[in-house]
Amino acid sequence: MGQEKRIKKSYKICVIGCGHVGLVTAACLSELGHKVFGVDSDKEKIKNLNRLKIPFYEPQLEELVKKNFKKGRLKFTASISGAVKDSEVIFIAVGTPSNPDGSPDLTAIEKVSCQIAYNLNSYKLIVEKSTVPVQTGIKVKETILRFRKNKAFFDVASNPEFLREGSAVYDFFYPSRIVIGVESKKAEKILKEIYAPLKTKIIVTDINTAEIIKHASNSFLATKISFINAISRICDLTGADVKKVSEAMGLDPRIGKDFLNAGVGWGGSCFPKDLEAFIYIAKKLGYDFNLLKEVKRINQEQRIYFVEKIKEHLWILKDKKISILGLSFKPNTDDLREAPSIEIINYLLEEKAKVVAYDPQAIGEAKKVFKGKKIKFAQNIYEAAKSSDCLCFLTEWDEFKNIDFKKIRKLMHLPLIADGRNMFERKDLEKLGFIYIGVGR
Repeated sequence: MGQEKRIKKSYKICVIGCGHVGLVTAACLSELGHKVFGVDSDKEKIKNLNRLKIPFYEPQLEELVKKNFKKGRLKFTASISGAVKDSEVIFIAVGTPSNPDGSPDLTAIEKVSCQIAYNLNSYKLIVEKSTVPVQTGIKVKETILRFRKNKAFFDVASNPEFLREGSAVYDFFYPSRIVIGVESKKAEKILKEIYAPLKTKIIVTDINTAEIIKHASNSFLATKISFINAISRICDLTGADVKKVSEAMGLDPRIGKDFLNAGVGWGGSCFPKDLEAFIYIAKKLGYDFNLLKEVKRINQEQRIYFVEKIKEHLWILKDKKISILGLSFKPNTDDLREAPSIEIINYLLEEKAKVVAYDPQAIGEAKKVFKGKKIKFAQNIYEAAKSSDCLCFLTEWDEFKNIDFKKIRKLMHLPLIADGRNMFERKDLEKLGFIYIGVGR
């Protein structure tokens, strides 16, 4: 993947924050040949990373970390001061969680900006990698100017990430575009040299524009999903097939097929947080972004609607065994943040259903999320299906596409399939004796 991509100039880089974005960024930059420090205030996380224990599942990431760690290009430390002093470029990739009012909590951004200021010993390019509200770059610059101990020069830039969990390593090496928001030609030159091996279009803007691009992109994708989910409700009411509707729509080059699949809605750490943040940002600026409020409402209703469709067939959910296949918000990750499965399972538990769940990667995380709740976890698909009254598919893992449904039919108490991702064809399952529930089909 990155092995054939090599830089002409190697930079000393530190990436502050070793979460999903930061760790992938650090590993991939080191694969390109840069000397990278991965920095995190969580000493236990750093201890584990230095033992080559990866804190979350992401395809190909463990391989990259181990390879570049052993080559000496990737190091991990809890000392932000040492890493800042020894680096030329500093990527800020700390968390920006949502506050109760939807605004992003920028406490970590401010704290890191202060620490950079205290340790500024030569020219540094400080790059926002975290998703932040427009005009955050201005605040980062003001903070560093206020607290720096000397007159060392620096630049602030914005370089929003477009890494999808489950394919983040691939997305880094083969990006659809790279966005850099800069204030100086020097900052532009450095970022272009860092990303030179990645043969893609680089969009150069001012910092405010770059910050808006990330929120606008994710909000539009969330809108696209909620739109097709709204269409799915109309399809259910008329007997139409939303998969054919989305297929035909997607063939129009002005629309495109991506993010046009009806289901139980979007989740994860990005879409919900970025949507809330963009609504808040717009309101603060004096614009009421009602469109995005509706996008959010449609997404939330989709989970309730899915459970109601199951109730239509089972009538009473109390004491019924409901098997959940897929817990993570998308395949190829163990991330349960804002996953539709959490809300759906909680609805089922409120109805006193007996819930058993299976996921190829996310059971460990799910045990933390559902700690103290009456939910059982199966070791495989078939164990989950045994004596089940309904089999619910909530994540489109490849493993689920190769199920032996004849075996499943014999194991289940009632042959009811609730396909929350429209993975299967109704006619194929009905031939095997199943009752099929889809979304908009």
